[in-house]
Amino acid sequence: MMLRLVARRLVLAVPLLFVVSTSTFLLVALIPGNIARTIVGAQATEQQYLSLRNSLGLELPLYTRYWHWLERALHGNLGVSLFSQQSVTSMLDSRLAPTLSLVIGATAVSALVGVALGLVGALRPGAIDWLVDVTALVGLAVPSFFLGLVLVSWTAVSLRVLPAIGYVPMGTSLSGWLKSLVLPVLTLSAGGIAVVAKQTRDAMRDVLERPFIRTLRASGLSSRSIVLKHALRCAAIPIVTVIGLVFIGVLSGAVVVESVFAFPGLGSLAVQATSESDLPLIQGIVIYFTIFVIAVNLCVDIVYGLLDPRVRAA
Repeated sequence: MMLRLVARRLVLAVPLLFVVSTSTFLLVALIPGNIARTIVGAQATEQQYLSLRNSLGLELPLYTRYWHWLERALHGNLGVSLFSQQSVTSMLDSRLAPTLSLVIGATAVSALVGVALGLVGALRPGAIDWLVDVTALVGLAVPSFFLGLVLVSWTAVSLRVLPAIGYVPMGTSLSGWLKSLVLPVLTLSAGGIAVVAKQTRDAMRDVLERPFIRTLRASGLSSRSIVLKHALRCAAIPIVTVIGLVFIGVLSGAVVVESVFAFPGLGSLAVQATSESDLPLIQGIVIYFTIFVIAVNLCVDIVYGLLDPRVRAA
């Protein structure tokens, strides 16, 4: 059952990748400007300009250029960057570890802190419940780039306890890697904590009011067992759904946050590629991001199947 579910989701991912790649190619290709003229510069001769334009294949029709890209992409070749002339795949792979560290870390913090706050808010209405609402309001209202600048000013400039910018690979220094992630992860996870906390609190309140919970209490089970083994499992599906959405939101937010913290990830590379209209590089970044989204949705579906056997049979 589970294998069939995974296979079905993977088959549905193929047309999604095609639609996303086609849309991105068309939108970027229609951006005003002349990439060949930008590369050669204003001092180049007309012959140099035409030669570069011909080598880049810009004289070909748009559909022909896309077909050539698609043929190469199907063989694992995402092309070459127009500016650096480096392999797009190698450029993206070199930026993959920082982005994954940031996104996975922010999602994990959002899930753990958000679920904990939501549970406390559902079990102890009052001041804690009010705190969850305030946290949600602040987390969703404050822009990530502003929160990042505030954290840098406070912890890195005033207190000097954490680095303001940069990324340290895990293989170089584990402690340095952790320190370089603290501020970006806190910045990205603020909104996610708010969303997960509210969803957890509301879902748990709904489950705790159901008749089977009263039956379990009458049977003499401890409150801890009822909450963690029964109520939380029943409320888990909407919580898992929100965590999956948080991951996708964090992935898109990484584009801004990586620029704030000078993080050498896919997000900052996306900003650079967009400013230069580097179509092969933009196309490769979009494909990578789409694969991340597909993988997360697949993981969410698998968790659904583990939590509810009816999903596996669907």
